[in-house]
Amino acid sequence: MIPTGAPDHDHIARLTAGMLLEIGAVHFNAKEPFTHASGKQAPTYIDCRKLISYPRIRATLMDFLAVTVMREAGFEAFDNIAGGETAGIPFAALLAERMGLPMTYIRKKPKGYGRHARIEGELPEGARVLLVEDLTTDGGSKLSFVEAIRQSGGVCGATAVIFFYDIYPGTRAHLADHGVDLIALCTWWDVLAEARRREAFDDATLTEVEAFLKAPDAWQAARQS
Repeated sequence: MIPTGAPDHDHIARLTAGMLLEIGAVHFNAKEPFTHASGKQAPTYIDCRKLISYPRIRATLMDFLAVTVMREAGFEAFDNIAGGETAGIPFAALLAERMGLPMTYIRKKPKGYGRHARIEGELPEGARVLLVEDLTTDGGSKLSFVEAIRQSGGVCGATAVIFFYDIYPGTRAHLADHGVDLIALCTWWDVLAEARRREAFDDATLTEVEAFLKAPDAWQAARQS
């Protein structure tokens, strides 16, 4: 069933942040920072993959995402939902079901055999595709998936995620320069605000996290000096 009603954007952001905190997907540690895939350290880490193990929460968030996509992009804006390997695949499947649309998924790299395909499933020429992933940091990985969709004959002008870091300036503009709009349910700022409301972490940790979110590059440089 296609959801047609939901709270406003700010309420969705707060509820989403609360759900992420509730299932322990949010990790803050200022004393022993996390090392991300980029090799950089941060006092923050989020694991949106955990959502697939919580049926009530994942169902609610997928309803929120479906409504948000239709509000921001239109009710008939897409012909296909594509999940990025690997974290985006389950969320793309759930969203496609809600929106009554076909689904495909995109490999990070071509298969080393057969058709050497990056797109799995059927993608008609000219199909308008919504790229779905669990999160985005600076938007870089999204463009690789978008390129694969376009090379396969699809039209991709939007990506939807549950979580957007929103701490690196120019991310939305960078995606827009490549013809891609970003749709997201919540950001680190929403999570930080909700963590404070719930007193989910001690004040010293939240203060350090806020310092990082305001100036991530400076925070990382200071720790390396």
